[in-house]
Amino acid sequence: MKTPAPTGAPAILVMAKAPRPGTVKTRLHPLLGPRRCGQLQAELIRHTLEPAAARTPRTYLAYAPADGEDGISTAVPTGVRVLRRRGADLGQRLAAAVTDAFTDGAGPLLVIGTDAPTLTGDHLTTAFTALKSHDVALGPALDGGYHLIGLRAPHTSLFALDSDAWSTDRVLVATRALARREELSVGLLPALRDLDTPEDAAALLPDPALPAPVAALFQPGEAP
Repeated sequence: MKTPAPTGAPAILVMAKAPRPGTVKTRLHPLLGPRRCGQLQAELIRHTLEPAAARTPRTYLAYAPADGEDGISTAVPTGVRVLRRRGADLGQRLAAAVTDAFTDGAGPLLVIGTDAPTLTGDHLTTAFTALKSHDVALGPALDGGYHLIGLRAPHTSLFALDSDAWSTDRVLVATRALARREELSVGLLPALRDLDTPEDAAALLPDPALPAPVAALFQPGEAP
């Protein structure tokens, strides 16, 4: 079942958590501490939004403010459209944000998180190219999830995983199975490593593709 050609504007949707110390990158607390983990999240948001906004004038940021506070408004480039995240789990939040973006005229749409610091604008261009001949584009993460999902149409059924499957090594396999069930063609992109654990940090720090501002937060000196 081939999806009709997109009729909207190419767009990128960034899913992010606001950089509040103690609530983000908690698995890195033993290495960085809560405050620097908050700084890391803020830097990852900036690093993700800048190439996204440079690749398309239609960029969205979906996030969840707490207690009415917008913790990341100063990090949002001009022109980025902010969506309020909603939903009980990640699948519901993805489905809601994707629906909002397509309703607003997006399509094709790339959905990315902020966990893959070596993601570049070239990766985004490759994903848009893949969507010219596939219904779905998937960028695998080395932990079994994905760092990017591209959609020619709002196939929100791809987010209908069991709640306990999210944040496990079964996400990519389960998503591809859902795509096969819907008879959607899938183009696979290069795999990237997320930055979630001290082991990820050890693997990424020697990588020249790691942005210098991210690497600097892992340098010794200032107390976590």
